[in-house]
Amino acid sequence: MSTRFDRIVEDNAWCPGCGNFSILAHLKEALDEMGLDPLKTVVVSGIGQAAKTPQYMSVHMFNGLHGRALPVAQGVKVANPSLSVIAEGGDGDMYGEGGNHFMTAIRRNAAIINIVHNNMVYGLTKGQASPTSQRGFKTSVQTEGVHVEPFNPTATAISLDASLVIRTFSGNKEHCKKMLKIAMEHKGYVLIDIFQPCVTFNKTNTFKWFKDNVYELPENYDPTDKVKAFEKALESHPFPIGVLYKSPPKMTLEDSLRDESQLNENPLYTHKVDFHALRAEMNKYI
Repeated sequence: MSTRFDRIVEDNAWCPGCGNFSILAHLKEALDEMGLDPLKTVVVSGIGQAAKTPQYMSVHMFNGLHGRALPVAQGVKVANPSLSVIAEGGDGDMYGEGGNHFMTAIRRNAAIINIVHNNMVYGLTKGQASPTSQRGFKTSVQTEGVHVEPFNPTATAISLDASLVIRTFSGNKEHCKKMLKIAMEHKGYVLIDIFQPCVTFNKTNTFKWFKDNVYELPENYDPTDKVKAFEKALESHPFPIGVLYKSPPKMTLEDSLRDESQLNENPLYTHKVDFHALRAEMNKYI
């Protein structure tokens, strides 16, 4: 399916069969079907195979340091709240190197979508255990298997009262697109943790493994019940997918910095800065 977010790329760095391809396709289709404007959409990423996603999309993009996508994405949103901002990366990038930024972003509640490709392994650096690798998972580094419990991003997000917490699976196209659309409609920080297979470096958590180890939350599930949501986030083998938690409405970071009239009429990106005067002032303290 062609979309307004397609970009012609001569060479793609992902392995054939990688779950990143599905996430890329689902994301472009969801953005297009929601009527978002590519010129008003920004995707910020860090380092990793998943973090290459915006390079294959027709959007504004910022590819930064390992684990540092979230602070940049928050800065973009505060500077120009009219933009749709996505912070995107893998489980190592977001939960490992970027773990502190992950928790801080939840607390600040900027209206950004935090998409995490969760394949339970480091793909770019050739197969080391990631924060979400399951206990016993063997790699070329963890030759006797992982000895620690995996990091639980959804439980962590709920405990910090994240505005919206979602989990889905890249192999379930309709569910994944539906969850992405729900994320786009929400005002506030959104975590959308997406299970996806790494076909080269993770022979344990395969497409079939994920398919067999997830189940969709029932229609009568209430995501506003924080205690029940936390209990659901602790479930595993199988893992629940869907909207796990939705907090009561709360002010976003960008709204808290300025009132609505200032936000709409005088965004930060329109401010003119006298860089010569700024540098002269800074030199006083050097």
